[in-house]
Amino acid sequence: MYSIYTFFFAVTISCFCIQITAKEIHSDAQKRKSELDWILSVLPPDRTSNGRVSYLDETFTDWLRRTGELPPDFENMPSIPFLPNPLVMDEGGENIPVTSGSQWEARRVWMKTELARYITGTTPPVPDNLKSEIRSEIKDGEVTIRTVELSFGPGHRAKLTLEIMIPSGEGPFPVFLTNWTHKDWARIAVRRGYIGCMYAGADSKDDTEAYSEIWAGQYDFTRLMRRAYGASRAIDYLYTLPSVDKEKIGITGHSRNGKTSLMAAAFDERIGACVPSSGGTGAEVPWRYTAHKYDVEDIALLSCAQPAWLHPRLRFFIGREHKLPVDQHFFMSLIAPRGLMLSTAITEEASNIFGIEQAFHSTQRVYQFLNAGNHLAITSRYGLHGVNAKDIEGYVDFFDYVFGRTDRQPENRLFCNYSFDRWREISRIQINPSDYEIKTHHLNRNKKNSRISLNVWEEQKKVIRENIRWLLGDEPTGVTNPGPVSLKNGGMGEQRFGSFLTRPHETDSMKIMAITPYSGFGDNLFGYLYYPVDKIGELKNKNLPIVIYLHEYDYSKGFSSMKFDHEIQSVFSNLTQMGFGVFAFDMIGFGNRIEEGTCFYERYPHWSKMGKMVADVKGAVDAVFNLDFADNSKIFVTGYSLGGTAGLFSAALDDRIAGVISIAGFTPMRTNTPDTGTEGIKFYSHLHGTIPKLGFFAGYENHIPVDFNEIIACIAPRLVLLITPFRDKDAHIDDIRLCIDEVEKIYGLYNAENRIQSYAPDDYNRFSAMMRQKVYDLLKTLKQ
Repeated sequence: MYSIYTFFFAVTISCFCIQITAKEIHSDAQKRKSELDWILSVLPPDRTSNGRVSYLDETFTDWLRRTGELPPDFENMPSIPFLPNPLVMDEGGENIPVTSGSQWEARRVWMKTELARYITGTTPPVPDNLKSEIRSEIKDGEVTIRTVELSFGPGHRAKLTLEIMIPSGEGPFPVFLTNWTHKDWARIAVRRGYIGCMYAGADSKDDTEAYSEIWAGQYDFTRLMRRAYGASRAIDYLYTLPSVDKEKIGITGHSRNGKTSLMAAAFDERIGACVPSSGGTGAEVPWRYTAHKYDVEDIALLSCAQPAWLHPRLRFFIGREHKLPVDQHFFMSLIAPRGLMLSTAITEEASNIFGIEQAFHSTQRVYQFLNAGNHLAITSRYGLHGVNAKDIEGYVDFFDYVFGRTDRQPENRLFCNYSFDRWREISRIQINPSDYEIKTHHLNRNKKNSRISLNVWEEQKKVIRENIRWLLGDEPTGVTNPGPVSLKNGGMGEQRFGSFLTRPHETDSMKIMAITPYSGFGDNLFGYLYYPVDKIGELKNKNLPIVIYLHEYDYSKGFSSMKFDHEIQSVFSNLTQMGFGVFAFDMIGFGNRIEEGTCFYERYPHWSKMGKMVADVKGAVDAVFNLDFADNSKIFVTGYSLGGTAGLFSAALDDRIAGVISIAGFTPMRTNTPDTGTEGIKFYSHLHGTIPKLGFFAGYENHIPVDFNEIIACIAPRLVLLITPFRDKDAHIDDIRLCIDEVEKIYGLYNAENRIQSYAPDDYNRFSAMMRQKVYDLLKTLKQ
């Protein structure tokens, strides 16, 4: 009898467990479907004129419908906010360090699999039926130019055209391999003793596009990876030529062809050196540093503008780049120990010098592990996206160095070279976080938990402001710049000064005035005032309210931001049409001032970049006060991301600022601990170096002397609008809500509860059209 009861009990329990499991599976599927609905709501439409997602699918939604794929369960994926360490296996899990050659080989296999899954798609194996046919061969002086057609794959349907330039001499020669577009580059290499080989994997001639149909349903390699696969087939042919030095094949390409070159070198070890030239997003810029706050082509923009380039799965990670198991520096790591030189321009629009240098540093670990540190290089030119002969000569120089043809090493100049350890060394600052008490009481209460009065708060505010100044470092003694200027003597009208950058331009209703040291703007600072004009071009309002606009972490462009200028143009135009003047400038370390930030801590070891930014905002307010047409009682600061942070600090210390609007500008620091999935306070102290002192509090966050609840409370009773996207991966929305609740209590002391407003849209970290409208709506009420 006992056994029968036991049997039925076991069956009952089993059925119950099956029901629970089925419910969990259903719940998980529903959660992921909801996630997909949100992703589809924020993705722009596919620009199908630039290509299909795949041969089988025209759009992303077609691919979803055919495959039934859903986003991953992000909650069960580790958060890796900094770049994943290429020398750590199971990062976010067991975190096993790579210490042996066999471990590294296993890691390489994993990297290739994951990169194929999320970025490149899968590729066919090396064909065993490659055929070649010489279509033409001519002499151009002493150089032989040969056109070859390769055929391979199922029924030899896959084709690839090559043009090969073979210099005179006995050989064997090194090879300069590049896309069809770059024949001029190859001509330079031929003069340097290289075989120039161009393969038809470029927009101007692309034989690889047909591979999508040939292998449809079997392999889902993207357009960029198809071109990389074509590069490998070119090498198959080059290996058959006695004139080729097989150990000395270098590959390069520019822009989208730079992306292709990086992919090809990562997956084909026969390539001895690689120079991806200004590949930008999808090449040398990691996805983690293409998020909106860096203002380059992010996942949403690039994958939808070029649907054929990247695997559709990548779109699942929009706003969740920290959940990607891989990033672009893994392609770079796969190239090690072979030669790799990253090439970019420091102010080009579709790039991010900071992100590139972060990738360089991370990849260095692998090269040093493999004892090949001198085979990794970086070159950053002045200017924009294009290159000239000097740059190509430099690429050949790098190939020569890696191939042992010269001993002249690359310079490897870095522009974002800050490190916390280096700052500690030069500043000699030591802080014991335990010396700072843990704040346990509410802002509007004392240590005995009694409510405080307004007078008591005003005294506390003085202490908080001193703590803010302490955190920002010791500002060196300076001299205020008086420099008054007026409409008549200030040179109204558009002026440009020393910049490669494209700024918002004048319109019929918006003109530009240069704000310079002669306007009393800080220590030799320069910016632009955008102001409204009437039909005859005269200033509309002789009592002009001013918005000081502070930009995001756009290292390359500074305030010429928000997706390549057109959105910032719209913001400035809308604000001027509303009757505001807009004052904008590059903050230190960004745009035209990127090099000013490079040696900042060597010059000011006890100050901070955030402190300098606050000082420059003060200088901006000074300059506005010097304008005889500005309404000094209506100076507002608005900023996104970095600008939102700097705006809060600035308004907390400068009562002349009438109000501040911060978009995705903060999350409370004391609760932003390493276990919460964000970069934590190391974002300020270790990554960007804006507030180095915070680095001493990593792991002791609850000892930080001042936090954003106190910083924002110091602005009371002036206006504050806090836009805090609900899905901001860099913030904790519950902590933000508690912070705002605390600040509201201080506003209550002034009977000014309506002067602090907050808005938490169901969105990720960006300054969306909806958020911009929220800003416009508020500012309209302030102008009245």
